[in-house]
Amino acid sequence: MKIVVVGGTGLIGSKLVTKLGEHGHEALAAAPSTGVNTLTGEGLAEVLAGASVVIDVSNSPSFERAAVLEFFETSTGNLLAAEAAAGVRHHVALSVVGTERMPDNGYFAAKIAQEKLIEKSSIPFSLVHATQFFEFIRSIADEATDGDKVRIAPVLFQPMAGDDVAQAVGRVAVGSPLNGRVEVGGPERFRMDEFFREALAAWGDPRQVVADPQAQYFGSVPGERTLVPGDGATLGQIRYRDWLDRTPTGK
Repeated sequence: MKIVVVGGTGLIGSKLVTKLGEHGHEALAAAPSTGVNTLTGEGLAEVLAGASVVIDVSNSPSFERAAVLEFFETSTGNLLAAEAAAGVRHHVALSVVGTERMPDNGYFAAKIAQEKLIEKSSIPFSLVHATQFFEFIRSIADEATDGDKVRIAPVLFQPMAGDDVAQAVGRVAVGSPLNGRVEVGGPERFRMDEFFREALAAWGDPRQVVADPQAQYFGSVPGERTLVPGDGATLGQIRYRDWLDRTPTGK
């Protein structure tokens, strides 16, 4: 089938295009660099012609509260309208585990707004809520750095590999619409501060990890279970240590 991957040139999108193509599907990457802009609507009608499924793994270039909300509302609204006109039968969106548990977070609030638009549309849909990606672990540490210390909340954390995220999203996309959500996470659960302490040691990074109950996670203080999936979640296969062994830069 023809599957359009919005954000198809990014980390997860490029993996999806490759994996879907290997399974015999016509997978097209839709992004500004391929002539498709969901914010302006440019190229949408053309790329969606004949598509059965649309997977949206695009992301806002800015995480500032107003900017990220405007991105997801505008992009998703334009995309859903174009899909309805093209007769798309399944809309799949990648979202984040814990959106509803940390609504004061600007990014999470924007993802909630995106999901509401999808749920209200006429197009059958599936939402894939994923935990944080291994590929972003270093940027989380940098965001939490205060001098020579990395302040991390001592809460539960269950990150996963981008390859596992792409596999989970792709599996959902070729199945029947859920008209609901599925959660996916990594195969191991950690205390977040302990995970980062071990990760920095593995990188040879001299920064000290400090467990701080008031430490923010991209602008908000997470609760004990905010960042981990519930019972029944689909778990990836790749462990962080194994991923790091074959990805020495951690990117």
